[in-house]
Amino acid sequence: MNVSEEQLENIRMIRESASAFASRESLKRVRESRYKTPGFSRDIWLEMAENGWIGLALPEALGGSGLGAPEYCALQEVLGAALVPEPLIAGVLAARMLEGTYLAQQLSGEKLILLAWQESVNTLASDSDKTRIEGGRVTGRKRFVPMAAGADGYLVTTSTGMILIDADAEGLSVDTVLTQDGGHFGTLRLSDVPGEEVPLSPDALCDAIDEAALATGAYLLGVAERAFEITLDYLGIRKQFGKVIGSFQALQHRAVDLKLQLALTRASLENAALTWESDANLQQRRAAVSQAKVRAVESASLVTREAIQLHGAIGYTDEYDVGLYLRKAMTLANLYGSAATHRRRFAEIAPRFSEA
Repeated sequence: MNVSEEQLENIRMIRESASAFASRESLKRVRESRYKTPGFSRDIWLEMAENGWIGLALPEALGGSGLGAPEYCALQEVLGAALVPEPLIAGVLAARMLEGTYLAQQLSGEKLILLAWQESVNTLASDSDKTRIEGGRVTGRKRFVPMAAGADGYLVTTSTGMILIDADAEGLSVDTVLTQDGGHFGTLRLSDVPGEEVPLSPDALCDAIDEAALATGAYLLGVAERAFEITLDYLGIRKQFGKVIGSFQALQHRAVDLKLQLALTRASLENAALTWESDANLQQRRAAVSQAKVRAVESASLVTREAIQLHGAIGYTDEYDVGLYLRKAMTLANLYGSAATHRRRFAEIAPRFSEA
Protein backbone atom coordinates (compact mmCIF):
# COMPACT_ATOMS: atom_id res chain seq x y z
CA MET A 1 0.00 0.00 0.00
CA ASN A 2 1.25 3.46 -0.92
CA VAL A 3 0.22 6.96 0.06
CA SER A 4 -1.67 8.68 -2.75
CA GLU A 5 -0.51 11.95 -4.30
CA GLU A 6 -3.46 13.71 -2.69
CA GLN A 7 -2.57 12.32 0.72
CA LEU A 8 1.07 13.32 0.27
CA GLU A 9 0.00 16.89 -0.44
CA ASN A 10 -2.37 16.86 2.55
CA ILE A 11 0.41 15.54 4.78
CA ARG A 12 2.80 18.21 3.53
CA MET A 13 0.34 21.00 4.28
CA ILE A 14 -0.52 19.59 7.69
CA ARG A 15 3.15 19.28 8.60
CA GLU A 16 3.79 22.87 7.53
CA SER A 17 0.80 24.17 9.48
CA ALA A 18 1.60 22.14 12.57
CA SER A 19 5.29 23.01 12.38
CA ALA A 20 4.46 26.72 12.24
CA PHE A 21 2.24 26.23 15.29
CA ALA A 22 4.87 24.18 17.12
CA SER A 23 7.62 26.69 16.33
CA ARG A 24 5.73 29.21 18.48
CA GLU A 25 5.56 26.69 21.26
CA SER A 26 8.47 26.66 23.59
CA LEU A 27 9.50 24.13 26.15
CA LYS A 28 9.31 27.02 28.58
CA ARG A 29 5.50 26.76 28.38
CA VAL A 30 5.74 23.00 28.85
CA ARG A 31 7.84 23.52 31.96
CA GLU A 32 5.57 26.23 33.34
CA SER A 33 2.47 24.06 33.01
CA ARG A 34 4.00 20.96 34.59
CA TYR A 35 2.56 19.65 37.86
CA LYS A 36 -0.22 22.24 37.76
CA THR A 37 -3.95 22.07 37.11
CA PRO A 38 -5.20 21.74 34.43
CA GLY A 39 -1.72 21.37 32.93
CA PHE A 40 -2.55 22.81 29.52
CA SER A 41 -3.97 25.92 27.88
CA ARG A 42 -7.62 26.21 26.91
CA ASP A 43 -6.64 28.97 24.50
CA ILE A 44 -4.35 26.52 22.69
CA TRP A 45 -7.14 23.92 22.73
CA LEU A 46 -9.40 26.47 21.05
CA GLU A 47 -6.73 27.25 18.47
CA MET A 48 -6.39 23.56 17.70
CA ALA A 49 -10.12 23.44 17.09
CA GLU A 50 -9.96 26.48 14.83
CA ASN A 51 -7.21 24.73 12.86
CA GLY A 52 -9.59 21.83 12.31
CA TRP A 53 -7.37 19.36 14.14
CA ILE A 54 -10.05 17.89 16.40
CA GLY A 55 -12.14 16.87 13.41
CA LEU A 56 -9.25 16.19 11.06
CA ALA A 57 -10.09 12.52 10.50
CA LEU A 58 -13.84 12.75 11.10
CA PRO A 59 -16.22 12.53 8.12
CA GLU A 60 -17.30 15.81 6.56
CA ALA A 61 -20.93 14.86 7.22
CA LEU A 62 -20.17 15.08 10.95
CA GLY A 63 -18.38 18.40 10.71
CA GLY A 64 -14.88 17.03 10.24
CA SER A 65 -12.35 17.40 7.44
CA GLY A 66 -12.73 13.87 6.12
CA LEU A 67 -8.98 13.17 6.03
CA GLY A 68 -7.38 9.89 7.02
CA ALA A 69 -5.07 8.18 9.46
CA PRO A 70 -1.85 9.15 7.60
CA GLU A 71 -2.72 12.84 7.91
CA TYR A 72 -3.75 12.47 11.57
CA CYS A 73 -0.51 10.64 12.39
CA ALA A 74 1.56 13.31 10.60
CA LEU A 75 -0.06 15.94 12.80
CA GLN A 76 0.61 14.01 16.00
CA GLU A 77 4.22 13.43 15.08
CA VAL A 78 4.85 17.17 14.81
CA LEU A 79 3.04 17.85 18.08
CA GLY A 80 5.02 15.12 19.80
CA ALA A 81 8.31 16.72 18.78
CA ALA A 82 7.13 19.91 20.52
CA LEU A 83 5.76 18.03 23.58
CA VAL A 84 2.46 19.87 23.19
CA PRO A 85 0.55 19.05 26.42
CA GLU A 86 -3.03 19.65 25.23
CA PRO A 87 -5.07 16.39 25.26
CA LEU A 88 -5.82 16.39 21.54
CA ILE A 89 -5.79 12.61 21.15
CA ALA A 90 -8.13 12.19 24.11
CA GLY A 91 -10.38 14.92 22.71
CA VAL A 92 -10.53 13.28 19.29
CA LEU A 93 -11.29 9.94 20.96
CA ALA A 94 -14.31 11.46 22.71
CA ALA A 95 -15.41 13.23 19.53
CA ARG A 96 -15.64 9.84 17.82
CA MET A 97 -18.34 8.88 20.32
CA LEU A 98 -20.31 12.15 20.38
CA GLU A 99 -23.20 13.32 18.24
CA GLY A 100 -25.23 16.44 17.50
CA THR A 101 -24.71 19.55 19.60
CA TYR A 102 -22.14 17.91 21.85
CA LEU A 103 -19.99 16.92 18.88
CA ALA A 104 -20.27 20.41 17.43
CA GLN A 105 -19.16 21.95 20.73
CA GLN A 106 -16.20 19.57 20.88
CA LEU A 107 -15.12 20.30 17.32
CA SER A 108 -15.39 24.05 17.84
CA GLY A 109 -13.28 23.94 21.00
CA GLU A 110 -16.12 25.42 23.03
CA LYS A 111 -16.13 22.32 25.19
CA LEU A 112 -13.63 19.65 26.14
CA ILE A 113 -15.34 16.35 26.82
CA LEU A 114 -13.19 13.35 27.69
CA LEU A 115 -14.03 9.68 27.41
CA ALA A 116 -13.90 7.68 30.65
CA TRP A 117 -13.76 4.02 29.66
CA GLN A 118 -11.19 2.26 31.86
CA GLU A 119 -11.59 0.71 35.28
CA SER A 120 -8.44 -1.42 35.25
CA VAL A 121 -5.06 -1.60 33.50
CA ASN A 122 -4.04 -3.59 30.45
CA THR A 123 -7.30 -3.49 28.55
CA LEU A 124 -8.21 -2.46 25.02
CA ALA A 125 -11.96 -2.86 25.40
CA SER A 126 -14.54 -0.94 27.36
CA ASP A 127 -14.02 -1.87 30.99
CA SER A 128 -17.46 -1.27 32.45
CA ASP A 129 -18.55 -4.18 34.59
CA LYS A 130 -18.65 -2.17 37.79
CA THR A 131 -20.14 1.04 36.38
CA ARG A 132 -23.92 1.08 35.95
CA ILE A 133 -26.71 3.37 34.85
CA GLU A 134 -30.06 3.42 36.63
CA GLY A 135 -32.74 5.98 35.83
CA GLY A 136 -30.38 8.34 34.00
CA ARG A 137 -27.85 8.29 36.83
CA VAL A 138 -24.47 6.59 36.90
CA THR A 139 -22.59 4.97 39.76
CA GLY A 140 -19.11 3.48 39.70
CA ARG A 141 -15.51 4.44 39.09
CA LYS A 142 -13.42 5.26 36.03
CA ARG A 143 -9.64 5.55 35.97
CA PHE A 144 -6.79 6.81 33.78
CA VAL A 145 -8.60 9.77 32.19
CA PRO A 146 -5.82 11.96 30.69
CA MET A 147 -5.76 15.59 31.89
CA ALA A 148 -9.14 15.02 33.52
CA ALA A 149 -9.04 18.19 35.63
CA GLY A 150 -9.33 20.35 32.52
CA ALA A 151 -12.52 18.78 31.14
CA ASP A 152 -15.99 20.33 30.95
CA GLY A 153 -17.62 16.93 30.99
CA TYR A 154 -17.09 13.20 30.71
CA LEU A 155 -18.55 10.53 28.48
CA VAL A 156 -18.73 7.49 30.76
CA THR A 157 -19.05 3.95 29.41
CA THR A 158 -21.06 1.32 31.29
CA SER A 159 -22.13 -2.24 30.66
CA THR A 160 -25.39 -1.03 29.10
CA GLY A 161 -24.41 2.17 27.29
CA MET A 162 -22.83 5.58 27.84
CA ILE A 163 -23.82 8.62 29.80
CA LEU A 164 -22.62 12.20 29.40
CA ILE A 165 -22.09 14.05 32.67
CA ASP A 166 -20.96 17.57 33.55
CA ALA A 167 -17.66 18.06 35.32
CA ASP A 168 -19.44 19.88 38.14
CA ALA A 169 -22.29 17.38 38.47
CA GLU A 170 -23.49 16.49 41.94
CA GLY A 171 -22.14 13.18 43.14
CA LEU A 172 -18.97 13.33 41.02
CA SER A 173 -15.49 13.65 42.46
CA VAL A 174 -12.29 13.65 40.42
CA ASP A 175 -9.03 12.56 42.01
CA THR A 176 -5.85 13.32 40.07
CA VAL A 177 -2.46 11.63 40.14
CA LEU A 178 0.55 13.44 38.69
CA THR A 179 2.47 11.72 35.91
CA GLN A 180 6.19 11.77 35.10
CA ASP A 181 5.78 14.38 32.37
CA GLY A 182 4.03 16.82 34.70
CA GLY A 183 0.50 16.07 33.51
CA HIS A 184 -2.02 13.92 35.32
CA PHE A 185 -4.52 11.10 35.10
CA GLY A 186 -7.90 11.40 36.73
CA THR A 187 -10.05 8.89 38.59
CA LEU A 188 -13.76 9.60 38.42
CA ARG A 189 -15.76 8.50 41.45
CA LEU A 190 -19.44 8.46 40.56
CA SER A 191 -22.23 8.25 43.09
CA ASP A 192 -25.69 8.47 41.52
CA VAL A 193 -24.51 11.20 39.12
CA PRO A 194 -27.18 12.61 36.77
CA GLY A 195 -26.47 12.78 33.06
CA GLU A 196 -27.75 12.25 29.54
CA GLU A 197 -27.68 8.69 28.24
CA VAL A 198 -25.98 8.19 24.88
CA PRO A 199 -26.14 5.08 22.64
CA LEU A 200 -23.01 2.95 22.75
CA SER A 201 -21.63 0.90 19.86
CA PRO A 202 -18.93 -1.44 21.25
CA ASP A 203 -17.36 -1.79 17.81
CA ALA A 204 -17.21 1.98 17.35
CA LEU A 205 -15.63 2.34 20.77
CA CYS A 206 -12.95 -0.26 20.02
CA ASP A 207 -12.21 1.45 16.70
CA ALA A 208 -11.89 4.83 18.42
CA ILE A 209 -9.49 3.41 21.02
CA ASP A 210 -7.39 1.81 18.28
CA GLU A 211 -7.22 5.12 16.42
CA ALA A 212 -6.06 6.77 19.66
CA ALA A 213 -3.39 4.07 20.10
CA LEU A 214 -2.14 4.67 16.56
CA ALA A 215 -2.06 8.44 17.09
CA THR A 216 -0.19 7.97 20.37
CA GLY A 217 2.38 5.89 18.50
CA ALA A 218 2.86 8.76 16.03
CA TYR A 219 3.22 11.25 18.90
CA LEU A 220 5.86 8.97 20.45
CA LEU A 221 7.73 8.90 17.14
CA GLY A 222 7.86 12.70 17.22
CA VAL A 223 9.12 12.58 20.81
CA ALA A 224 11.85 10.09 19.94
CA GLU A 225 13.00 11.85 16.77
CA ARG A 226 13.31 15.21 18.51
CA ALA A 227 15.26 13.65 21.40
CA PHE A 228 17.57 12.09 18.82
CA GLU A 229 18.06 15.44 17.05
CA ILE A 230 18.95 17.13 20.34
CA THR A 231 21.44 14.35 21.05
CA LEU A 232 23.11 14.60 17.64
CA ASP A 233 23.50 18.35 18.12
CA TYR A 234 25.13 17.73 21.49
CA LEU A 235 27.50 15.10 20.10
CA GLY A 236 28.58 17.65 17.51
CA ILE A 237 29.64 20.31 20.02
CA ARG A 238 30.72 18.49 23.21
CA LYS A 239 34.46 17.92 23.39
CA GLN A 240 36.57 15.46 25.35
CA PHE A 241 40.32 14.96 25.06
CA GLY A 242 40.37 17.81 22.57
CA LYS A 243 37.95 16.12 20.16
CA VAL A 244 34.24 16.43 19.45
CA ILE A 245 32.69 13.31 21.01
CA GLY A 246 30.60 12.75 17.90
CA SER A 247 33.84 11.71 16.18
CA PHE A 248 34.24 8.72 18.52
CA GLN A 249 33.37 5.57 16.62
CA ALA A 250 31.65 3.87 19.56
CA LEU A 251 29.19 6.76 19.89
CA GLN A 252 28.67 6.85 16.13
CA HIS A 253 27.66 3.18 16.21
CA ARG A 254 25.14 3.83 18.98
CA ALA A 255 23.69 6.76 17.04
CA VAL A 256 23.32 4.63 13.90
CA ASP A 257 21.48 1.95 15.89
CA LEU A 258 19.04 4.57 17.18
CA LYS A 259 18.52 6.00 13.70
CA LEU A 260 17.67 2.51 12.47
CA GLN A 261 15.08 2.05 15.22
CA LEU A 262 13.46 5.34 14.27
CA ALA A 263 13.31 4.35 10.60
CA LEU A 264 11.69 1.02 11.47
CA THR A 265 9.16 2.77 13.69
CA ARG A 266 8.23 5.22 10.96
CA ALA A 267 7.74 2.39 8.48
CA SER A 268 5.56 0.47 10.93
CA LEU A 269 3.40 3.51 11.69
CA GLU A 270 2.99 4.44 8.04
CA ASN A 271 1.95 0.89 7.23
CA ALA A 272 -0.52 0.83 10.12
CA ALA A 273 -2.05 4.17 9.10
CA LEU A 274 -2.57 2.99 5.53
CA THR A 275 -3.90 -0.40 6.66
CA TRP A 276 -6.27 1.27 9.13
CA GLU A 277 -8.14 3.14 6.41
CA SER A 278 -7.89 0.42 3.77
CA ASP A 279 -10.41 -2.29 2.93
CA ALA A 280 -8.43 -4.83 4.97
CA ASN A 281 -10.48 -6.86 7.41
CA LEU A 282 -10.81 -5.74 11.01
CA GLN A 283 -8.31 -8.28 12.35
CA GLN A 284 -5.62 -7.10 9.93
CA ARG A 285 -6.26 -3.47 10.80
CA ARG A 286 -6.06 -4.10 14.53
CA ALA A 287 -2.95 -6.25 14.19
CA ALA A 288 -1.25 -3.43 12.28
CA VAL A 289 -2.14 -0.93 15.01
CA SER A 290 -0.83 -3.22 17.74
CA GLN A 291 2.40 -3.83 15.84
CA ALA A 292 2.95 -0.10 15.36
CA LYS A 293 2.14 0.78 18.98
CA VAL A 294 4.60 -1.81 20.29
CA ARG A 295 7.31 -0.57 17.95
CA ALA A 296 6.68 3.09 18.89
CA VAL A 297 6.68 2.45 22.63
CA GLU A 298 9.86 0.39 22.57
CA SER A 299 11.81 2.64 20.21
CA ALA A 300 10.78 5.82 22.06
CA SER A 301 11.88 4.24 25.33
CA LEU A 302 15.20 3.13 23.86
CA VAL A 303 15.98 6.39 22.06
CA THR A 304 15.12 8.68 24.97
CA ARG A 305 17.05 6.57 27.49
CA GLU A 306 20.06 6.44 25.19
CA ALA A 307 19.76 10.19 24.66
CA ILE A 308 20.14 10.72 28.40
CA GLN A 309 23.20 8.47 28.54
CA LEU A 310 24.87 10.00 25.50
CA HIS A 311 24.57 13.42 27.11
CA GLY A 312 26.39 12.23 30.21
CA ALA A 313 25.79 13.95 33.53
CA ILE A 314 23.97 16.96 32.06
CA GLY A 315 21.31 14.67 30.60
CA TYR A 316 20.21 13.66 34.08
CA THR A 317 19.45 17.21 35.19
CA ASP A 318 15.86 18.42 35.10
CA GLU A 319 16.96 21.74 33.66
CA TYR A 320 18.20 20.12 30.46
CA ASP A 321 15.48 19.63 27.84
CA VAL A 322 16.24 16.09 26.71
CA GLY A 323 14.91 14.74 30.00
CA LEU A 324 11.46 16.09 29.18
CA TYR A 325 11.31 13.72 26.23
CA LEU A 326 12.15 10.70 28.35
CA ARG A 327 9.43 11.67 30.82
CA LYS A 328 6.87 12.01 28.02
CA ALA A 329 7.82 8.63 26.56
CA MET A 330 7.42 7.00 29.97
CA THR A 331 4.00 8.56 30.48
CA LEU A 332 2.57 7.60 27.09
CA ALA A 333 3.99 4.08 26.98
CA ASN A 334 0.91 2.43 28.48
CA LEU A 335 -1.76 4.81 27.22
CA TYR A 336 -4.35 3.03 25.03
CA GLY A 337 -2.62 -0.26 25.64
CA SER A 338 0.86 -1.12 26.84
CA ALA A 339 3.42 -2.85 24.65
CA ALA A 340 2.66 -6.11 26.45
CA THR A 341 -1.09 -5.73 25.87
CA HIS A 342 -0.67 -4.98 22.16
CA ARG A 343 1.88 -7.74 21.71
CA ARG A 344 -0.56 -10.19 23.27
CA ARG A 345 -3.37 -9.00 21.03
CA PHE A 346 -1.19 -9.24 17.94
CA ALA A 347 -0.25 -12.83 18.85
CA GLU A 348 -3.94 -13.69 19.19
CA ILE A 349 -5.03 -11.98 15.96
CA ALA A 350 -2.19 -12.56 13.49
CA PRO A 351 -2.62 -16.35 13.04
CA ARG A 352 -6.28 -15.89 12.10
CA PHE A 353 -5.73 -13.75 9.02
CA SER A 354 -2.41 -15.36 8.04
CA GLU A 355 -4.22 -18.69 7.65
CA ALA A 356 -7.14 -17.16 5.72
